[in-house]
Amino acid sequence: MARIGYARVSTTDQDLQTQLSKLKAEGCEVIRSEKVSGGSRDGRAELATIIDFLRPGDELVVTRLDRLGRDTRDVLNLIYECEQRGAFVTVLDPHVSTRGEMGHIVLTVLGMVAQMERRFIKDRQREGIEQAKRGGVYKGGKPRFDRVRILELGKRGIGPSDISKTVGCSRMHVYRVLKASRNDDPI
Repeated sequence: MARIGYARVSTTDQDLQTQLSKLKAEGCEVIRSEKVSGGSRDGRAELATIIDFLRPGDELVVTRLDRLGRDTRDVLNLIYECEQRGAFVTVLDPHVSTRGEMGHIVLTVLGMVAQMERRFIKDRQREGIEQAKRGGVYKGGKPRFDRVRILELGKRGIGPSDISKTVGCSRMHVYRVLKASRNDDPI
C-alpha cells in the first residue's frame, strides 16, 4: 500500500512548495505535481499517471479537494475511478477520506462547494470587467502573442505550424490572426 500525493496549481507563476511540503510530511512516498487548471481533466497528465498507477490499498492524498478539481462530477468520477482500482482518496484540509461512508458524503458536499465557488469567482470577475468597461478603465486583456510578428512571418511565406512554434502559440491562433488580417478585422 502506497500513499501517493498529488499537488496542483492553476498557473505557472503559482508555487507548489506548500502543497509538496504537506504531502511529504503526511508520508507520501510518491508525489506528482503539475501547473494546470483544475476546471477540467484536460491536460492533467500527472493526475492521469497517478490514476493509472493506483493499486488496491493505495491512497491518493491531496491537500485540498479543489486540487483534484472544481467540478463536482469530475471530482466524484475521480474518486470512483480510484475506488474501482481498490484505492482510497484522502483530503488533508479538512481531513476526509473515502475509507468510510461519511467520507463520501463530506467529499460530495465539498465538491459541490468548490464548484459553486468557481461560479462565484467567474461571476465576480465578469461583474468587475463590466464595471471597468462602463468606467472606461477596461482595455481588455494584454495580448498574449505578438500579432505583428505572426503577420511578418506569414508574409515571408512561413507556414502556420512553423509560425506557431516560433511565436509560442497554437496553430489555430496563427490561422485566426492571418484570416483577420486578410479581412482587415481586429482580433
